[in-house]
Amino acid sequence: MTLSRLYFIISFILFAASISGHKLYTPTLSLQRKNFLQDPERAVSASVSNDFETFFFNQTLDHFNYRPESYTTFRQRYLINSKYWGSANSSAPIFVYLGAEAPIDGDLIGIGFLTDNAAQFEALLVYIEHRYYGESIPLGMSFEEALKDANVRGYFSSAQTLADYAAIILHVKQNLKARDSPVIVVGGSYGGMLASWFRLKYPHVTLGALASSAPILYFDDITPQDAYYWVVTKDFKEASETCYQAIVDSWSEIDRVAQEPKGTANLSKMFKTCKPLKSGDELKDYLMSLYAGAAQYDDPARNPVTVICNGIDGANATENGVLGKIFAGVVAYHVNSPCYVNPPTNVSETDLGWGWQSCSEMVMPIGITNNSMFPSYPFVLSSFIDECNSSYGVVPRPHWVTTYYGGHDIELILLRFGSNIIFSNGLRDPYSSGGVLKNISDSIIAVYTEKGSHCLDIHAQKQTDPDWLVMQRKTEIEIIKGWLTTYYADLLAFKQ
Repeated sequence: MTLSRLYFIISFILFAASISGHKLYTPTLSLQRKNFLQDPERAVSASVSNDFETFFFNQTLDHFNYRPESYTTFRQRYLINSKYWGSANSSAPIFVYLGAEAPIDGDLIGIGFLTDNAAQFEALLVYIEHRYYGESIPLGMSFEEALKDANVRGYFSSAQTLADYAAIILHVKQNLKARDSPVIVVGGSYGGMLASWFRLKYPHVTLGALASSAPILYFDDITPQDAYYWVVTKDFKEASETCYQAIVDSWSEIDRVAQEPKGTANLSKMFKTCKPLKSGDELKDYLMSLYAGAAQYDDPARNPVTVICNGIDGANATENGVLGKIFAGVVAYHVNSPCYVNPPTNVSETDLGWGWQSCSEMVMPIGITNNSMFPSYPFVLSSFIDECNSSYGVVPRPHWVTTYYGGHDIELILLRFGSNIIFSNGLRDPYSSGGVLKNISDSIIAVYTEKGSHCLDIHAQKQTDPDWLVMQRKTEIEIIKGWLTTYYADLLAFKQ
């Protein structure tokens, strides 16, 4: 299987579910924003990565079986920052960042919540890379080789990943003789789901979890399939009613122009595409992904939803009508791009890896009904199953996440069973629709902001951060302090 073949597969599975011959954009769960490292306010934090030392752990390939091949090991990367640690003698805490569907490198700079708060907690920082990503690929294979091997990719699962994290955390504590140092795990998006599940599956390893923008309820029809795109619509409608209406009107206009003689050529010219459009649907797919991404990462520093709407509302309506307005919104978002819509793209490990993960267990049924500013494209499970089976030779398990981790009746179940989890969200993030948005108990707490976006609270702090974001982080810190205070009191009583 070549890389181009893998990309072909993912173009169907990761970015699209095949629905009546049309491909529905499926939003990414990535934490990182476009042009993140170009943000001048983040440049100073780049030096933070120099404080980390890299290690490799001989990780077990298969934690759950006892066949000879299960005992095979591979090198899994983790990094430690001991600059602020108060030492094992004082039982100072250990903050562990759980890597997700990408190499860990970008998170050292981007996920600043741990570094920003390490000094006040005297915390040791540990960042662990997710198996199969970055430098943590089993059997010395390349990413492509591991993913195309049906036997090897069978060990590419969330359950194996959580067991990896437990093994590394216990290894670090043993090496540092830090038996009594409490562990707090932090993750965002898919990593946030992992953090919450880790606390539930390994309560003896971690004292608590901060799960940022973790859509743990977007499985098995717990959340309506159209919830994601409903929030995208709400974000745009709140920004501008006229912008919202222009977007609503644009879809039928794209269809009309595309059906004309030389229609796709005219659309290509109108939108200055990087290469000729093959259909009107290609343009619609692009615009849907643009609007979804703008809403998901609608950070206060840039407010891409407002930027797009200002472009749409400020356009000359007499030039190309509503499509001229839509193009003005595209230009406003991308600023000085030489071309738009279908630029050359690099296939990332995230693109490829998440394609497999979503085809095996992470089946998130995101679709569009008539409840949004978008054309209706409902998620059809049978079509999704057919695509995955055709591409990987496996049938997705849409009920496995709720079977293994739970999700149904979560308030009733976790009221007595769980503890010490923060579910943080920003309500402008469409994935918040699948998150936990109200307190379940005194220690399983929902912390959200009306204007927040995807995983914004765990990104590095900036001088321009609004007061509501500063307060969200402060609330999270106070909750963690409470967990630690209780733990140290219990530890003291236990040793007496």
